[in-house]
Amino acid sequence: MKDSSLIKYSKKIIVVFFWLLIWELIYLFIDREIYLPSPISTINILFDLLKQSSTYYIVFISTIRTLEGLFISIIVGSVLGITCGLNKLIDQFINPIMIIVRSTPIVSIIILAIIWFKSGQVPIFASVLMCTPVIFVNTKQGIINTDKNILEMSHIFNISNWNILLKIYSHYIIPYLTSAIISIIGIAWKATTAAEVLSIPKYSIGKYLFYAKTSLDPASLFAWTLIIIFMSSLLELIFKKIVKIQRI
Repeated sequence: MKDSSLIKYSKKIIVVFFWLLIWELIYLFIDREIYLPSPISTINILFDLLKQSSTYYIVFISTIRTLEGLFISIIVGSVLGITCGLNKLIDQFINPIMIIVRSTPIVSIIILAIIWFKSGQVPIFASVLMCTPVIFVNTKQGIINTDKNILEMSHIFNISNWNILLKIYSHYIIPYLTSAIISIIGIAWKATTAAEVLSIPKYSIGKYLFYAKTSLDPASLFAWTLIIIFMSSLLELIFKKIVKIQRI
């Protein structure tokens, strides 16, 4: 068992070093730090950031915004998805709105949010609008794909609508909802960070991405991006572990 785990992690390390090598070769070919920083300079700046206590507070605040957006998206998307899955008339009114929101460029959403909200609220709003349609579609699909024979049996035995929702529909919704949440974690981070770049809240990763851009410092840009990727992967891993534990 230990040998298989060791082989698994060894393969991951090899893959990481392979892509670092590709990155270094491209850097050497371009030979312009302003276009593409070297892996070494990026890692050095990353370590410098990790030595600063302010970095952890900035990452914490951006993570809280992302989690708030995720939580609101899951609640709103699930409620609307269940409602529209059960009622076709309501779905005819809600579904077009979700299609419009899903098709609207995120930049347009962020610019409107900057007009409507405080800078710290803009990333949450952008995240909610980007993630809610995904939860909505998947939850509604779970309702639609519920076994009709089981539903007919539940009506024959006079099972209450509440129990049907909790005991039958939820069984079909949860796999769709789980898949949706895993997919929107990355979307939420992208939306939150993009909104932070434009709205520039006081404490935010996006603010430092903006500074890196204006100061023509691609190494800092890459370092902060690596932090975002790590946090997004970490949240996804934690959620998958929680789901796995609940299934045991």
